[in-house]
Amino acid sequence: MKSKAFKSVFDALADTPTEAANMTARADMLLAIRERVRAWKITQEDAAARLGLTRPRLNDLMRGKLEKFSLDALVNIAAAAGFKLHIELEDVA
Repeated sequence: MKSKAFKSVFDALADTPTEAANMTARADMLLAIRERVRAWKITQEDAAARLGLTRPRLNDLMRGKLEKFSLDALVNIAAAAGFKLHIELEDVA
């Protein structure tokens, strides 16, 4: 059996490079938002209200349920969390 090496776990999971890039961007944002929420040291109910989410939706975010969040939704949540979004594109060719 021959093993195959991947640059990231998302490259291994995704069917296309485009899908892997989307998953990577979403995961990066989700992790940053989750750390910001933890730093607030407030209840999930208060954090959810601050972010404009329901408590169950915030719970999904805090548990890292990436599949439940679109890139667009995470951009909105990041802005509500006080992040300024900066997109950097890197030429891989």
